[in-house]
Parts: sequence; structure tokens; C-alpha cells
Amino acid sequence: MDIYTIWADKEDSITDLEFVNNMKDFLQHLVDEGKMESYRITRCKMGFRSIADMPEFMILMEFTDMGQMDSAFKRVAPLEGELEQKHKSFNQFVKGNIQHALFRDYPDNI
Repeated sequence: MDIYTIWADKEDSITDLEFVNNMKDFLQHLVDEGKMESYRITRCKMGFRSIADMPEFMILMEFTDMGQMDSAFKRVAPLEGELEQKHKSFNQFVKGNIQHALFRDYPDNI
């Protein structure tokens, strides 16, 4: 699996649950279309973290391979339709402090 990971803080203008529910709506749409295998949304427990300025939320998106991930990005890229509305409701509430990385199972089956 390829795991695209995002660390983000939410804007103060939205509640924690609204932030997570908007994210779930967007990500579940990709799962339902077969563009992504699964996702998890996690939150730092009781503010416990040792990395300076590490965002509070972590979103993990699992893809079978780079091809599936590319298909998901191509689905989101046109910026139109119902999915774009869900994407906007996710993006507009992310604070400036956002980090991302791509991980893979290791060792993998190459």
C-alpha cells in the first residue's frame, strides 16, 4: 500500500466535528468511487507531541499503488461537480500549517 499522509490544523472558524465530517464526506466519496482503498482521520491525543509545530490532525489515505493514487488525483483535479464541493469544504478549513508525505509498506512486493 501507498499511504498519503497529511498533517493539518483546522481553522478556528469551524468546530472540530465539522472539520472531520467535511473531511470524511470528501474522502469517502473517493473510496466509494474506487479511487482510494481507505482512510483514517486521527487527532493528537491531549496535545501530546514532541515535534515542534506539528499539526493536530493526521489524515492517512491508503492506495493500492501509485496508479490508483494518480487516478484519485485526476478525479479531484478538474475542480468541478459534487466532489469539488466536498473538496472545497475540506480545504477552506485547513489552517496554513499543513504538511504531507507519501509512505509505503516496507518491504513491499516489488
